[in-house]
Amino acid sequence: MISNELMSKLQKAVARELQVSIQYMWQHVLAKGIKAEAVGKLFKEFAINEMIHAEKIAERIAFYGGIPTTQPDPITIGKNLTEMLQIDKKAEEEAVALYKEIIKMAEKEEDYVTRKLFEQILEEEEIHLDKFSSLLEE
Repeated sequence: MISNELMSKLQKAVARELQVSIQYMWQHVLAKGIKAEAVGKLFKEFAINEMIHAEKIAERIAFYGGIPTTQPDPITIGKNLTEMLQIDKKAEEEAVALYKEIIKMAEKEEDYVTRKLFEQILEEEEIHLDKFSSLLEE
């Protein structure tokens, strides 16, 4: 078993992944402007990737006898591509911080599978963060 605190963090991670998977997909649909096609494709790719993350985290919660939340964190779309990217960059920064915390907690609780899962997800979130940051510099 894992601590209630770690289970709570896993639930937060699922809520966050649900949030951004919906957020990025709607941004893909609603993106407008000269870079909308290219950035929109990126939003769609990342949305699908985030849903895979949600599934893997939910499976881990279920392994420990929990029921994964179905309630996403608040979804914010943005009014234009720049605002969308700023919102998404902040969401990825928050994810990176949360997942580093989960990795430390999992290590402390000797839950090496959860630690490994979040190390893999963290790597992908850092790629998202880097891409959003780069797009904002253009």
